[in-house]
Amino acid sequence: MIIIILFVHYAHRRIICTVRMIKNSVNMQTHPTIPQTLSQPIGEHSSPQVRIAYFIMVHQRPETFKALFEKIYTRDQFYLIHIDRKASSETTEAIQDYIVQYPNVYILESMNIVSGGFSMIHAELNAMEFLLNASKEWDYLVNLSGEDLPLRSQQIIRQFLTVNVGRNYIFYYDQKFYRPDTLQRIQNHFTELTHRISSLIYKRDFMKNVTPYIGGKWFIFTRETCSFLINNEKVMDFEDYYLHTLLPAESFFQTVLMNTNFNDIIVNDDKRATFNPPLIGKDNYYKQFLRFLKESNSLFINKVGDLTDERIIECMINNYNLPLPEVNEIERELKRDKPGKN
Repeated sequence: MIIIILFVHYAHRRIICTVRMIKNSVNMQTHPTIPQTLSQPIGEHSSPQVRIAYFIMVHQRPETFKALFEKIYTRDQFYLIHIDRKASSETTEAIQDYIVQYPNVYILESMNIVSGGFSMIHAELNAMEFLLNASKEWDYLVNLSGEDLPLRSQQIIRQFLTVNVGRNYIFYYDQKFYRPDTLQRIQNHFTELTHRISSLIYKRDFMKNVTPYIGGKWFIFTRETCSFLINNEKVMDFEDYYLHTLLPAESFFQTVLMNTNFNDIIVNDDKRATFNPPLIGKDNYYKQFLRFLKESNSLFINKVGDLTDERIIECMINNYNLPLPEVNEIERELKRDKPGKN
């Protein structure tokens, strides 16, 4: 069964959200410190494992998407697929024909995702709203691209999130302190056109009493966080502003959550390993990346479409069913000396 949700225009979504705010209030629990990540097995009398809703954005390479899907699919979880409007008809048909056999898979109507624009955030907010309405039986939302892969089995990933339930995972840094070179992205007014960002740019003041944050575009959010992002009036003020910024996918959610009551239940880690070898010094990069895979508790690896190194592939296969190493999030945060260091 495939369910199609109609594209909701930005302004219309604001009207829907305003109506829902009258009916709902979101009361979030906070924690005083950054928690230490736990990875030990769940006891016999523990509560059932969490259920994950996956939102997967695809624009090419259907075979790579299928490899991802087959590794993360279970009948008791939820899967929402977005196929970019720019994708070829062959890619779209191949994915649609493939997922029609799965009863718990949904398709979000295609949008044109513009590189550097707000359209990716828009699609993710639409996905949150859709999944919240589709079922009350999921606990976490994970966003993926169609070229990602899990580094651990679903059993291990769900066990990790069950033990650490209530915590959000996303990379964030104080943008003014760590990345002042990127402030022009939010201090200028940008306009997203159909296929690109307009060259017409002008200066403007940033949001008052708000600290800008920056990080990456990957996240693992609790259901409550998704509900907050969809229904809270303050979030719509951030949407109004970040609609006209550059690369908001790397800063919108960080800035919203770090300037609300959610900042005490965010772990500064997106649980992703990003494979991005340089043009020069690839062998040394591969060695460092291999070490990172063995020592980290990352759950997914990004952009594996071009991954051919046999050492890394073998490491991924060998570690797939191994328990995650225990990592002290506070200690790791203190050791991290620059943005982007895992």
